[in-house]
Amino acid sequence: MPGSKSLRRLKALHGPLTFHQSGGCCDGSAPMCYPANEFRVGGQDVHLDWIAGCDVYIGAAQFEYWRHTQLIIDVVPGRGAGLSLEAPEGVRFLTRSRVFSDDEVAELEAAERPA
Repeated sequence: MPGSKSLRRLKALHGPLTFHQSGGCCDGSAPMCYPANEFRVGGQDVHLDWIAGCDVYIGAAQFEYWRHTQLIIDVVPGRGAGLSLEAPEGVRFLTRSRVFSDDEVAELEAAERPA
């Protein structure tokens, strides 16, 4: 099931969704997908972006570790993490990464500075 099709199906079944890039433990470091109304954003969570209208968060400590990379959430065949919504669908969300170039890092740092 391609990524956009997977998200449409999960949204139809569960309503609005939220992703959280897990920091490890039982689920490794997989992106977890939850119904938006069942996920509580913690004080240390950082909002990364949106995927197809779904919020994407990561813990602050993990954000510091990964801040030099582009995180790409993909969907692949396999078994998802037990608590993530895609688990029964025969697919799993997977995070791929790409190190930002020096120019991209400079752009990101400039965007973080107040005007």
